[in-house]
Amino acid sequence: MSPVAVVVGPPGAGKTTTGEGLAAALGLPFRDTDADIVAGAGKPITEIFTDDGEPAFRELEERAVAAALSEHPGVLALGGGAVLSPATRALLAEHTVVFLNVGFAEGVRRTGLSAARPLLVGINPRARFRELLDERLPLYREVATVEVLTDALTPDEVVAELVASLPARPGGQAADGTGPTADPAGPTAGTTADQTPDQTADQTPDQTEERR
Repeated sequence: MSPVAVVVGPPGAGKTTTGEGLAAALGLPFRDTDADIVAGAGKPITEIFTDDGEPAFRELEERAVAAALSEHPGVLALGGGAVLSPATRALLAEHTVVFLNVGFAEGVRRTGLSAARPLLVGINPRARFRELLDERLPLYREVATVEVLTDALTPDEVVAELVASLPARPGGQAADGTGPTADPAGPTAGTTADQTPDQTADQTPDQTEERR
């Protein structure tokens, strides 16, 4: 048993909102590994960072992701930094991974550089956010089956792109049930592999998300 789709992306990309919408569109359950970590630790992620440090959080995250990948049959959303783990990236190679990309300016607008996001707390959260995008973009693309640039899209539009773009499910049907989909060998939807977040920084539609 494994997820039909695993959703990854930076803070503000819309992983939870899109994951929930995609699961609803496909008639499947939704799961969020950040929620699993909070439930297991008995405290919010911000407190885990404060009390135990980021390395301890990453260990919890790695275990939570491995467990969810092995047992969840629906749509699974991972925390923004989950791809930092080589072990997690190796596991993701066996799954259909949706990369939700977001440009720098739009990501700043959506997140508000909130203190609820522990990695964005500091003297210059804008600079830190750009560092996160630059550091993680190659890792997201390393694991991605499908990539969607979300800056100019509503959550419903992102879900529609994914339903049309996901690789065939068992039985030869596309995610929308209409038949085989396009070649899943690499990012396919919404953007090209050589685009960077800065190339879309001036687009500012109305969409908000999320705690990572």
